[in-house]
Amino acid sequence: MKPDLFITGTDTNVGKTVLSALLTAALNAVYWKPVQSGALEGTDRQAVMQWAEISESQTQPESYCFDPPVSPHLAAREAGVKINLSEIHLPLCEGAPLIVEGAGGVLAPLNEKETIIDLIQHLGLPTVVASRTALGTINHTLLTLAALRQVGAEVRGVVMLGPENVENSRAIEHYGSTRVIGHIPWLREINRAALLDVFKAHFNRDNFK
Repeated sequence: MKPDLFITGTDTNVGKTVLSALLTAALNAVYWKPVQSGALEGTDRQAVMQWAEISESQTQPESYCFDPPVSPHLAAREAGVKINLSEIHLPLCEGAPLIVEGAGGVLAPLNEKETIIDLIQHLGLPTVVASRTALGTINHTLLTLAALRQVGAEVRGVVMLGPENVENSRAIEHYGSTRVIGHIPWLREINRAALLDVFKAHFNRDNFK
Protein backbone atom coordinates (compact mmCIF):
# COMPACT_ATOMS: atom_id res chain seq x y z
CA MET A 1 0.00 0.00 0.00
CA LYS A 2 1.14 3.54 -0.71
CA PRO A 3 2.15 5.54 2.39
CA ASP A 4 -0.50 8.22 1.88
CA LEU A 5 -0.68 10.63 4.82
CA PHE A 6 -2.83 13.49 6.08
CA ILE A 7 -0.73 16.24 7.70
CA THR A 8 -2.56 18.13 10.42
CA GLY A 9 -1.27 20.33 13.23
CA THR A 10 -1.95 21.63 16.68
CA ASP A 11 -2.92 25.02 15.20
CA THR A 12 -2.22 27.35 12.30
CA ASN A 13 1.35 28.33 11.34
CA VAL A 14 2.79 25.38 13.27
CA GLY A 15 4.77 24.14 10.26
CA LYS A 16 2.41 21.81 8.38
CA THR A 17 3.53 23.15 5.01
CA VAL A 18 7.24 22.74 5.78
CA LEU A 19 6.58 19.17 6.95
CA SER A 20 4.49 18.51 3.85
CA ALA A 21 7.26 19.83 1.60
CA LEU A 22 9.82 17.69 3.41
CA LEU A 23 7.77 14.50 3.03
CA THR A 24 6.90 15.32 -0.57
CA ALA A 25 10.59 15.64 -1.39
CA ALA A 26 11.82 12.70 0.70
CA LEU A 27 9.10 10.26 -0.42
CA ASN A 28 8.85 11.54 -4.00
CA ALA A 29 5.20 12.10 -3.24
CA VAL A 30 2.36 14.12 -4.73
CA TYR A 31 1.20 17.11 -2.69
CA TRP A 32 -2.43 18.15 -2.25
CA LYS A 33 -4.15 20.75 -0.08
CA PRO A 34 -7.91 20.26 -0.49
CA VAL A 35 -8.95 23.49 1.24
CA GLN A 36 -6.87 26.65 1.01
CA SER A 37 -7.61 30.08 2.42
CA GLY A 38 -5.29 33.08 2.38
CA ALA A 39 -4.47 32.61 -1.30
CA LEU A 40 -3.87 36.35 -1.72
CA GLU A 41 -0.66 35.84 0.26
CA GLY A 42 0.30 32.83 -1.86
CA THR A 43 -0.89 29.24 -1.61
CA ASP A 44 0.71 26.42 0.31
CA ARG A 45 0.92 24.48 -2.95
CA GLN A 46 3.11 27.22 -4.38
CA ALA A 47 5.30 27.12 -1.25
CA VAL A 48 5.70 23.34 -1.46
CA MET A 49 6.60 23.58 -5.16
CA GLN A 50 9.28 26.15 -4.32
CA TRP A 51 10.70 24.45 -1.21
CA ALA A 52 10.62 20.86 -2.45
CA GLU A 53 11.64 22.03 -5.94
CA ILE A 54 8.94 20.07 -7.69
CA SER A 55 6.86 20.84 -10.75
CA GLU A 56 3.15 21.59 -10.75
CA SER A 57 2.56 18.09 -12.15
CA GLN A 58 3.67 16.68 -8.77
CA THR A 59 0.82 18.50 -7.05
CA GLN A 60 -2.96 18.41 -7.20
CA PRO A 61 -5.17 21.51 -7.44
CA GLU A 62 -7.16 22.62 -4.43
CA SER A 63 -10.79 21.54 -4.20
CA TYR A 64 -11.57 24.92 -2.61
CA CYS A 65 -9.35 27.98 -2.72
CA PHE A 66 -10.18 31.33 -1.14
CA ASP A 67 -8.30 34.62 -1.00
CA PRO A 68 -8.93 35.95 2.56
CA PRO A 69 -6.46 34.79 5.24
CA VAL A 70 -9.20 33.61 7.61
CA SER A 71 -10.73 30.32 8.73
CA PRO A 72 -12.04 28.27 5.77
CA HIS A 73 -15.67 28.55 6.87
CA LEU A 74 -15.43 32.34 6.97
CA ALA A 75 -13.56 32.54 3.66
CA ALA A 76 -16.18 30.32 2.03
CA ARG A 77 -19.01 32.40 3.48
CA GLU A 78 -17.47 35.60 2.10
CA ALA A 79 -17.22 33.93 -1.31
CA GLY A 80 -20.83 32.77 -1.17
CA VAL A 81 -19.72 29.13 -1.22
CA LYS A 82 -20.31 26.19 1.10
CA ILE A 83 -17.49 23.68 1.52
CA ASN A 84 -19.05 20.30 0.80
CA LEU A 85 -17.01 17.23 1.79
CA SER A 86 -18.86 15.06 -0.74
CA GLU A 87 -17.19 17.11 -3.47
CA ILE A 88 -13.66 16.42 -2.14
CA HIS A 89 -12.22 13.22 -3.60
CA LEU A 90 -8.81 11.60 -3.19
CA PRO A 91 -6.87 12.07 -6.45
CA LEU A 92 -5.37 9.10 -8.28
CA CYS A 93 -1.58 9.39 -8.20
CA GLU A 94 -0.40 6.40 -10.29
CA GLY A 95 1.51 4.66 -7.51
CA ALA A 96 3.12 7.76 -5.96
CA PRO A 97 2.45 8.48 -2.27
CA LEU A 98 0.02 11.30 -1.55
CA ILE A 99 0.73 13.97 1.07
CA VAL A 100 -2.46 15.79 2.04
CA GLU A 101 -2.21 18.99 4.07
CA GLY A 102 -5.05 20.22 6.22
CA ALA A 103 -5.92 23.80 7.18
CA GLY A 104 -5.30 25.05 10.71
CA GLY A 105 -5.87 22.56 13.51
CA VAL A 106 -8.17 19.54 13.60
CA LEU A 107 -11.17 21.55 14.82
CA ALA A 108 -10.81 24.39 12.31
CA PRO A 109 -14.35 24.86 10.90
CA LEU A 110 -15.07 24.07 7.24
CA ASN A 111 -18.77 24.88 7.28
CA GLU A 112 -21.57 25.28 9.82
CA LYS A 113 -21.29 21.67 11.04
CA GLU A 114 -17.97 20.14 9.94
CA THR A 115 -14.32 20.69 10.78
CA ILE A 116 -10.97 19.43 9.54
CA ILE A 117 -11.41 16.29 11.61
CA ASP A 118 -14.46 15.46 9.48
CA LEU A 119 -12.29 15.88 6.37
CA ILE A 120 -9.75 13.47 7.87
CA GLN A 121 -12.52 10.92 8.45
CA HIS A 122 -13.92 11.51 4.97
CA LEU A 123 -10.56 10.83 3.28
CA GLY A 124 -9.68 7.95 5.61
CA LEU A 125 -5.93 8.54 5.67
CA PRO A 126 -3.43 7.96 8.50
CA THR A 127 -2.60 11.25 10.20
CA VAL A 128 0.67 12.87 11.21
CA VAL A 129 0.45 15.73 13.71
CA ALA A 130 2.80 18.69 13.32
CA SER A 131 3.61 20.19 16.73
CA ARG A 132 5.83 22.93 18.09
CA THR A 133 8.67 22.12 20.47
CA ALA A 134 8.00 25.25 22.53
CA LEU A 135 6.26 25.75 25.88
CA GLY A 136 2.57 24.84 25.68
CA THR A 137 3.05 22.15 23.08
CA ILE A 138 2.28 19.27 25.45
CA ASN A 139 -1.26 20.49 26.13
CA HIS A 140 -1.96 21.45 22.51
CA THR A 141 -0.62 18.16 21.16
CA LEU A 142 -2.44 15.96 23.68
CA LEU A 143 -5.73 17.74 22.93
CA THR A 144 -5.18 17.19 19.19
CA LEU A 145 -4.39 13.51 19.69
CA ALA A 146 -7.45 13.07 21.92
CA ALA A 147 -9.74 14.66 19.33
CA LEU A 148 -8.37 12.41 16.57
CA ARG A 149 -8.71 9.25 18.63
CA GLN A 150 -12.23 10.15 19.72
CA VAL A 151 -13.37 9.74 16.11
CA GLY A 152 -11.22 6.67 15.47
CA ALA A 153 -8.66 8.33 13.24
CA GLU A 154 -5.36 6.48 12.79
CA VAL A 155 -2.47 8.52 14.20
CA ARG A 156 0.87 7.63 12.63
CA GLY A 157 2.83 9.87 14.98
CA VAL A 158 3.94 13.40 15.83
CA VAL A 159 6.62 15.54 14.20
CA MET A 160 8.13 18.30 16.34
CA LEU A 161 9.16 21.61 14.78
CA GLY A 162 11.59 24.08 16.36
CA PRO A 163 14.63 23.89 18.64
CA GLU A 164 14.95 20.38 20.04
CA ASN A 165 13.21 19.84 23.38
CA VAL A 166 13.76 16.31 24.61
CA GLU A 167 11.50 16.63 27.66
CA ASN A 168 8.52 17.87 25.64
CA SER A 169 9.00 15.03 23.15
CA ARG A 170 9.14 12.46 25.95
CA ALA A 171 6.03 13.89 27.59
CA ILE A 172 4.07 13.80 24.32
CA GLU A 173 5.07 10.19 23.75
CA HIS A 174 4.23 9.18 27.33
CA TYR A 175 0.98 11.04 27.93
CA GLY A 176 -0.15 10.87 24.32
CA SER A 177 0.61 7.16 23.88
CA THR A 178 2.19 7.96 20.55
CA ARG A 179 5.58 8.22 18.87
CA VAL A 180 7.53 11.30 17.90
CA ILE A 181 8.56 10.17 14.42
CA GLY A 182 10.53 13.21 13.33
CA HIS A 183 11.99 16.59 14.19
CA ILE A 184 12.47 19.66 11.99
CA PRO A 185 14.84 22.26 13.47
CA TRP A 186 14.70 25.91 12.49
CA LEU A 187 16.02 26.29 8.94
CA ARG A 188 17.82 29.42 7.77
CA GLU A 189 16.84 28.56 4.22
CA ILE A 190 14.19 26.13 3.04
CA ASN A 191 15.08 24.26 -0.13
CA ARG A 192 15.07 20.67 -1.35
CA ALA A 193 18.62 19.93 -0.22
CA ALA A 194 17.98 21.27 3.29
CA LEU A 195 14.74 19.31 3.61
CA LEU A 196 16.36 16.07 2.48
CA ASP A 197 19.21 16.63 4.97
CA VAL A 198 16.67 17.04 7.79
CA PHE A 199 14.84 13.89 6.76
CA LYS A 200 18.07 11.90 6.72
CA ALA A 201 19.20 13.24 10.12
CA HIS A 202 15.92 13.38 12.07
CA PHE A 203 13.49 10.90 10.50
CA ASN A 204 13.34 7.13 10.05
CA ARG A 205 12.17 6.17 6.56
CA ASP A 206 10.69 2.95 7.96
CA ASN A 207 8.00 5.03 9.67
CA PHE A 208 6.72 6.11 6.27
CA LYS A 209 6.44 2.76 4.52
